[in-house]
Amino acid sequence: MKSILKTALIALTGLVLVSGGAYAEKLILEGSTTVLPIAQAGAEAFMAKNSDISVTVRGGGSGVGIASLLDSTCDICDSSRSIKAAEIQKALSKGVDPKGSVIAMDGIAVILNPGNGVKNLTKKQIKDIYTGNISDWSKVGGDAGKIVVVSRDTASGTYEAFGALAIDGAKVRGDALLQASNQAVATTVGTTPGGIGYIGLGYLTEKVKAVTVNGIECKKENVLNNSYPLSRPLYMYTNGKPQGAGKKFIDFILSNEGQKIVEEAGFVALQK
Repeated sequence: MKSILKTALIALTGLVLVSGGAYAEKLILEGSTTVLPIAQAGAEAFMAKNSDISVTVRGGGSGVGIASLLDSTCDICDSSRSIKAAEIQKALSKGVDPKGSVIAMDGIAVILNPGNGVKNLTKKQIKDIYTGNISDWSKVGGDAGKIVVVSRDTASGTYEAFGALAIDGAKVRGDALLQASNQAVATTVGTTPGGIGYIGLGYLTEKVKAVTVNGIECKKENVLNNSYPLSRPLYMYTNGKPQGAGKKFIDFILSNEGQKIVEEAGFVALQK
């Protein structure tokens, strides 16, 4: 009898009581603030079709999501960068086998305060600005004035991707204003004369000005054909190949309906 009860309790682990008295499997997503709008809108549409599954979505950054996946405190890690070799080794030491599913594409937009007259920056200029070699807008074709560098914090996958794609892995200058989310970067740049920052494509609004990079505009067509220099994939990671509710959710995001949600969130749907 004790054995039967123990088995029954294990079977109920991960289930939650939802409205109407039905039991639902609980799915927890955590990580990237870039992927967050896709995950949130996707969760809402997914639960409307799957009333037996409860989905919770949290942000915090890609690094936070990966750490949670390694600690088995989330089911799906949203990440705007690929998992690092050191993280994979740590995961394997904990019995976790991270498997990534690409769910969308993105371009990292380099943004300025709308009052800035600069329209284009080369990758070299961006690197020189972010590493401290250039500190005045007059050096890159703008009016004289101090450059205020805004960056994501080190827990961010966008920080990691920008570091690899834009500044060749160099260290960001010490006086950069570090922000915890894409929205915080956009708000800071939009309200700071002389500000420069970088955000996911889905966070672009008229409150900031996106410059071209090497003469290429950050837009969906250029991300898809990989001509925009700061293009990247967006991921959802699971422990092992997706299965159960996790597989059902990721399959939904990859479906035509899910990819429409990707587009509506301002990102780039995968080509089929």
